[in-house]
Amino acid sequence: MMNSVPKIRPITDLKKTSEISDYCHKIGEPVFITKNGYSDLVIMSVETFERELFRQDVYLKLSEAEAEFRAGAQTTPHDVVMKKMRAKLDAKMPN
Repeated sequence: MMNSVPKIRPITDLKKTSEISDYCHKIGEPVFITKNGYSDLVIMSVETFERELFRQDVYLKLSEAEAEFRAGAQTTPHDVVMKKMRAKLDAKMPN
């Protein structure tokens, strides 16, 4: 999630393709492009885009899990889950 002030650039900056690409990679956040003083586009690096997709997927899964919990889905105690995970990891580890 973005924690800072939105990055805003005018649409004329898109003529400087290398510069705007470097800027997007450097800041790692979406860049808002304005046209005639109004928001028009949002651009970002592929890395930022993939990170945002991943974050959105995690939030969706957490929301689904919370809804299941609130609906009374059966839960498993933490210590039981950890024992099962450790057993699976131990089985995969070479001796």
